[in-house]
Amino acid sequence: MTEKKEEIDRSMKEKLAPKQFVKTPINGTKFTVLVSSAKGGVGKSTVAINLAFALQNLGLKIGILDADVYGPSLPKLINLNEKPKSQDGKALIPLEKYDAQCMSMGFLVDEQTPMIWRGPMVISALKTMTQKVLWKDRDVIIVDMPPGTGDTQLTFAQEVKVDGAIIVSTPQDLALLDVKRGIQMFDKTGVKILGLIDNMSFFKGDDGKEYKIFGEGGVEKTAKEFNKEFLGHLPLHQDLRNATDKGDPLTHSDPEHEISKLFVNIADKIKVALNQ
Repeated sequence: MTEKKEEIDRSMKEKLAPKQFVKTPINGTKFTVLVSSAKGGVGKSTVAINLAFALQNLGLKIGILDADVYGPSLPKLINLNEKPKSQDGKALIPLEKYDAQCMSMGFLVDEQTPMIWRGPMVISALKTMTQKVLWKDRDVIIVDMPPGTGDTQLTFAQEVKVDGAIIVSTPQDLALLDVKRGIQMFDKTGVKILGLIDNMSFFKGDDGKEYKIFGEGGVEKTAKEFNKEFLGHLPLHQDLRNATDKGDPLTHSDPEHEISKLFVNIADKIKVALNQ
């Protein structure tokens, strides 16, 4: 009777024990960095693509993974609409543009096709893009994450070897509420936060004045509150938007632009943090 009870106790402990996740690295790259926002509409995808090419300007070989299954933006951001090829019917060969290797769900479906998928199908798609893409000789893969703290974030945090996350936000209080949730999610899942970026921090008018239309100082204050690195401010700028709409990111098309230099300063901090 005692032996049977001990066996039942062991069985119950195994069932109730926290699940141990095996974090699998993305093959073909030295580092994997997530660019997250928690809140939508803060310019995260524009920041992610320009950070990637800023890192390229620092001499790194880059890959860009668009992890937003429901709303992929990479095809538009780099003006690329080809279908990835497969030599064996299993693994996908990433597309290449501007010497960057790229993968997105947007390459696999028509532009206007809605992704009406439940969580398990999203997770399956993410596993394909992280485990069955033939990334090659990359120094870093920048992952453009969808907003929120749902299935995609948990999949990367629990099942992918991630070297760091960057959180992008406007200084608006409403956006910062979600940023704080995002910080705590990454902390709880053991993902190192490399720092926070204050995007759309101001707009410089023709009169030379800086107009802080979304507030001021909120992102830097939040970074200090949670003891995280503050990486820098990025202003609203028409040239940044125009380059994005044309599918040639500003840090690639005009690396000497004043905004490109701000991105390079942030990218340099990230490069240092990854190599520490």
